[in-house]
Parts: sequence; C-alpha cells; structure tokens
Amino acid sequence: MNSAELATRLDLTMAPDDKRVVIKLFVPGEDAQLVQNRASGLIERILQLDEDETTRLLDDVLARFSGRHHDLCSVFQHHYELVSHRVPAEIELSPSARALIGAYFSHEFSVEAAALCNPSMVAHPDQTDLEPGELRTAISLRQIGEGHISSIGFVTAILGPGPMIRLEDRGGPLMIGQRTGAKHLLEQLAAGLADEGLDNEASAYVLSALPERFDDEEFEDVMGHIPAELTARATTEKTLEVIRRIVANDYAVAFPATVPLGQRVLWPATPAESNGMEDARFVQEIEPDGRAIYHATYTAYDGRHIGGRRITTRDMRHFEVTALHGPAARNKGMALFPRPVGGRRLALCRNDGETLGLTTLDEQNRWRDAVPLLTPHRGWDLIQVGNCGSPVETDAGWLVLTHGVGPMRRYAIGAMLLDLDEPERVIADLPHGLLDPDEIEREGYVPNVVYSCGGLLHDGRFWLPYGASDVRVGFACIELDRLLAAMVPVA
Repeated sequence: MNSAELATRLDLTMAPDDKRVVIKLFVPGEDAQLVQNRASGLIERILQLDEDETTRLLDDVLARFSGRHHDLCSVFQHHYELVSHRVPAEIELSPSARALIGAYFSHEFSVEAAALCNPSMVAHPDQTDLEPGELRTAISLRQIGEGHISSIGFVTAILGPGPMIRLEDRGGPLMIGQRTGAKHLLEQLAAGLADEGLDNEASAYVLSALPERFDDEEFEDVMGHIPAELTARATTEKTLEVIRRIVANDYAVAFPATVPLGQRVLWPATPAESNGMEDARFVQEIEPDGRAIYHATYTAYDGRHIGGRRITTRDMRHFEVTALHGPAARNKGMALFPRPVGGRRLALCRNDGETLGLTTLDEQNRWRDAVPLLTPHRGWDLIQVGNCGSPVETDAGWLVLTHGVGPMRRYAIGAMLLDLDEPERVIADLPHGLLDPDEIEREGYVPNVVYSCGGLLHDGRFWLPYGASDVRVGFACIELDRLLAAMVPVA
C-alpha cells in the first residue's frame, strides 16, 4: 500500500480515560447471570439505620462522589423514586434516608474503560470567537465500557489555520441525556409495520386513528379505544405488542445548556440498544432556509440483534432518535448523504455484509435494496468493503472514504469518487490504500484496525479522525487536490 505521500498523520491522539464515569441505576441481584432481585432485603437493612448513621453515611457518599457528577442529590432522589414502591407505605422517610436509599441503588460506570474509537467529525453549531482560518468541529466518539457496552460521547476540536488541530478540554463530570417527550411520526410506525409484515384490521385502525405526529399520551389514547370486536381477534394481541415496540424504539433526550458538549453522553435508552450504541456517523445538512441540521446513523445492539437508528439534532443538545426501516437498514454501517440528490434521499450501506452499496429512501420511509458500488476485489479488501462516513461533496464528485478488510482481519482506509448527479456511478477510485495501521496503531483492544465514521473538508484539506485498534483515536489530514489527482478514472 502506498499511502505515505497523501495522508499526513497529525501529532495528536486521544486515549481512553477510565476516570470518565456516569452514574447509573443499580439493582442488586439483577446484574447477575441468574437474576435474583435483592432490593427488598437491602431496603429493610437501610431502614434499620438510625438518623445519625443515615446522615453520616450520606455525608460520606456526597464527600466522595459529588465532584464527579452533576447534581448528585437529584440523581439519588430519582433512583429512590424508582424503588420507593418497596418501602412500606406506613413509613415516613426523611430526605436524608431517601437520598441514602438512592445512593445504595446507584453505581458508577466508566464509559470508555475498555476502548475509545470510531469517531466522526462535523462543523460545530457554534462558530463564534474564532481566528481567521479556524473551524470549530464536533467529534462523536464510540465509547466502550464494562461488558463491551458502547455509548456515544463527544469532544470539540478547532481546525486550522493550516494543518493545525487542537482539542478542547474534555474534563468535568459527565451527564447522560434526560428523556423528554418524543413526537412520533406516523410514517415511522407504518414503515416498522411493513418491516414486520403486519397488515391487519388492528394495525390499520391504529394507523388511521393517529395523527401524522403524535406524542405518548395521544398514542395511549388511541390504543385504549380500539373497538372490542378488533381486540377479540386472535391476531390483535401480537399486533399491539409489535406496535408498542416500534413506537418505544423512538425517543428524545436533552441536556441542559450549561453542560458542555464534551460532558454529554448518549446512553442506551431502549431494550433494542441495551448492549450498545455503535459507530455513530454524523453529517451536517444545510436546509433551504440556511439553517443547519445534523443527522447521524448508528447501530443499536441488544446482545443478539442489531438494528439501524437515526439521530437528528439542531444544536447537539436536544437529540431525537428514530429507527431505520427497510431492507438496506438491516446491517451495520449506513451513512447518509448531506443533501438530497435529484430529489432523492440517499445513503451508503452494506446490506449484504460485504459490499458497499447505495440505497434510496422510498415513499413509505423505508430504505430500498442497495445498488452495488464497490465489491471486494483487491488483496487488502477481499473480506469486505464499506464506508468510513458520509459522502463529502466536492466539485469533482462525492468523495467517499472506504474501508477494506484483508488477511488477518486487517482494516485499511481507501477512497472513491461518485458522480454528483448520479451517485450510482463510480467515476474514480484510489488504486491503493490511503491509511493503514502503523506499528503503533496495530496494537490494541482490537488489533490491526484503522476505522473512521466520517471527516470533513476545511481549507482545502480533508480532515480525518480515525480509531486505531479500538484503543485510541488519531487524526490525519489529506490535501484534497492531491487526493483527487491520485484517483484513477473508472470507465
């Protein structure tokens, strides 16, 4: 592979930091392989403490942990409320006792204790207070902690002037986004039912009764007024379970404006993603009115099954999450185009597991079967090929960074160019790899891997954040003109 003259590695890396912790609900016994809830016994023992001992224990906990979390007392109160039904109704607890119970039902989770990898980079919503030639960017990160559970974190970086990059401070307590009222889309529910192959009178009734956008209260109102003749049918119970599951997959979370981007964590919020939110690919879209909106695709994993998800946000503070539907959304690695092309919503995908393809969103909000763009055909990518983030628009065409997997499951990054108006047509390809693991990068949690979920153009350079063997994040930049000149036209 001949990549040295194109990609310049920058003298900057990010390593996992096991001090970056979030606070989670802990229920003794429920984290064991053989579940045996021990909550009642624990609460009984806590209730035996006198008020002085309760206050002493709570003060000790607060002294040890307050500086590591936002508003720790509120978290303890919330966790108490989640288990308060186990406290006998006749017992009146002091605020300290309630907080201490919440503390016993809490634990810290180090979000990147195992690995930090697979970043994507977009222009930051805030471009104020910069020097000429600088661009503030938001970088998403796949954080992997205990049990190989992945979440999405962020860091802010300043690019330029020239080939310069600096990271803003990631320090301070982390916060998980708080669930807010989601506005569900009727077309999303219809697409999910189509994926399940469910079309009966119960599903048709629900679809006809709901508005185009509905909240949880409106949904429950419709579900509670299904005619008795329909609820008595043999297929209805299963249909309603599926409808509830589809709606529950879509949610929204928000962060206080006072919490910096680097302290925000998108944490698994539904059963379908309980074992991880993997490999977010963020892309910025400029709408016709000039406003920016951000989309991302990621893989939801429940320990057995995967599913595609989409994040939408305008400010990196309020995030809406919806499921992706259709045959092209059934594998990992979807990456959205930053704008419609010829009136079509497009995405890169790999729905057969080994071929990079192009898919279109249809009228039913489902991603169609893909048109192949790139198949494994070179020594360094014969196992599989895929994308390394969303296409980037250039005057010459859509620049797509790719990844290939070769012998010993060794990952490398390449590049190709798609026609601007007909992205189904590959117009050029880089004949050799652009970036492959060097002797340092090849060592790590998952050896011999370089992988990215997306970069951007700034000041004539393509800026590429990338994960190295899932143990650190590196950065490279490539002069766009030289990269395009090195590509070979495809007949």
